[in-house]
Amino acid sequence: MRSTRFVPGFAALLCGCLLCAAPACAAPRGRLYLRVAPPAPLVQVRTVAPGPNVVWVGGHQRWSGARYDWVPGRWVVPPRPRAAWVSGRWVQSRRGWYWVDGRWR
Repeated sequence: MRSTRFVPGFAALLCGCLLCAAPACAAPRGRLYLRVAPPAPLVQVRTVAPGPNVVWVGGHQRWSGARYDWVPGRWVVPPRPRAAWVSGRWVQSRRGWYWVDGRWR
């Protein structure tokens, strides 16, 4: 009887520990180099801004593991006043093409 009560509690504790430890064990994000150049960005018409305090974040080509997929642009509320969006971009190096994420400045 005693072991039956202990096992579910132990299983919950073990799952909790594994979930907390997983990010620490994960490999750091590295660059993924692609031999195939990204296609040109699509021309996207901006819609009217939905409010006065929004910033346009343009679309980009994203590598899906087998091909490039278009991620459309969108209006976003900045994280702080006067924040500026620096767009992500594809960079070519001698190892291939890699993506640099966009960020708030």
